[in-house]
Amino acid sequence: MPHLRQLIVMLSYPPVLSAWMLALALLLVLFAGRRRIATVLAVGAFGWTFLWSLPMCSDWLRDTLAARNPAVAVQALPRADAIVVLGGGDRYGWMAWPGVSADLLPFSRVAAGARVWHADRAPLVILSGGRGGRHTEALGMARGIERLGVPASALLLEQRSRDTRDNAFYTARLAREHDMRSVLLVTSAVHMPRASLWFRDAGITVTPVPVPEPTVGDVPGRPRWLPSRSALWRSGRALKEYAGLLGAIVRQRVQPLPTRACSARGAPSARRQSAFHGLHAA
Repeated sequence: MPHLRQLIVMLSYPPVLSAWMLALALLLVLFAGRRRIATVLAVGAFGWTFLWSLPMCSDWLRDTLAARNPAVAVQALPRADAIVVLGGGDRYGWMAWPGVSADLLPFSRVAAGARVWHADRAPLVILSGGRGGRHTEALGMARGIERLGVPASALLLEQRSRDTRDNAFYTARLAREHDMRSVLLVTSAVHMPRASLWFRDAGITVTPVPVPEPTVGDVPGRPRWLPSRSALWRSGRALKEYAGLLGAIVRQRVQPLPTRACSARGAPSARRQSAFHGLHAA
């Protein structure tokens, strides 16, 4: 199953799928003499990549995901038991900026979580992310959000998750351990449909807090109908989310997440941030 997911993610990037289509077209010509079918595949391969390299097409595709959860002003958000910030997409070069604040970082999930906490929408912040290099994503997020003024005492870490389903599973279990039923879920706007689907499947009441993604690589004033590599990359991200959303819907029917508290066996690596200071010193 993990290998199938990896294959689907790989094929969601248009040039990769196009390359497979071209390879199949070549095999059909060489070994089956199916030139007509091969021509259709070759044209489709080039057309597929070209289509999603157009910024206007990429924007439309991403908007179909982001429009499901429109942005809401922080003060208009309802109060909840906790704020959940999902790992991924953040870079922490800004931690070295003098006078940095959450308001200066519109595309950061960590900064969005900090803004919601400073607006007094919830007393605690759960940072969910297990993958990383030397340290987990949750630990990196904790350091970042502390830099933005959220105290260690307001943080909980979930450090076992490897994907969005794990985010929901381990965070929901942690939430139940602390008698939390409603959360403000912070992740990117294109990731939000899949993330909120898994969290609701885990029995958690979710209010989405979508974070916009930067239009990296766009040249100001460049026509939106001219192909660009950055648009192709963004299209791949959106197509990956659609593939993941479809996979989540299918998997929920086959293997839904448990909605009751789990046993202590396999408990997540989560703790109050009072233990985090010991990790700082390590």
